[in-house]
Amino acid sequence: MLNEKRTIRSFVKRQGRMTPAQERALKNLWPIYGLSIRQGPINFKKIFNREVKTILEIGFGMGQSLIEMAVAEPETDFIGIEVHEPGAGAILNTIDILKLNNIRLYQEDAIDVLVECIPDKSLDIIQIFFPDPWPKKKHHKRRLIQIEFIHLLKTKLKLNGIIHLATDWENYAEHIEEIFSQIPEFKRIKETDAEYRLITKRPKTKFEERGKKLGHTIWDFIYKL
Repeated sequence: MLNEKRTIRSFVKRQGRMTPAQERALKNLWPIYGLSIRQGPINFKKIFNREVKTILEIGFGMGQSLIEMAVAEPETDFIGIEVHEPGAGAILNTIDILKLNNIRLYQEDAIDVLVECIPDKSLDIIQIFFPDPWPKKKHHKRRLIQIEFIHLLKTKLKLNGIIHLATDWENYAEHIEEIFSQIPEFKRIKETDAEYRLITKRPKTKFEERGKKLGHTIWDFIYKL
């Protein structure tokens, strides 16, 4: 169980300049597509008016890849978590323009959302793409992927649920492998498996493109409960 008095958060909130359109989106569209911890545990059927596969993305950035997935998979519902206000404003505008009904958003700490709002054994997939690598060794404790956090994610997954992670930092890739090696309930889906190739057909993020420009290798990790 995660310590309720923890000082390490699941994110570092970086200030960014909001455009007028993003500010209007947060004001006018958040009541339609936004969710709050104050609402307590959520009922997916009530929120989306159906019961289908549900994917949670933690840290969607500006939201481009989440939008692409929601458009490509209208039969799937998506919940996104992001604290960066310009990102939340940007994705809200696109959701409204495209009239997408299969996305809902949180703008709060992912750990709080998971503990307070996401029912146990309710998610089909949890995806975390290119989390902050905290490359300096003295900062590794600030990394989102820690054994306590993965145990929390495990409680939210259905049987055969999947955690999909991606990073372009070799040291973080090694860190992920080490963490999951300590949780035998998860089986790693190998690159030779058809399931791996299907799941990793994800949109490219700006962080991935930036990593490639720097010559970084991209690692995708898929673990099945």
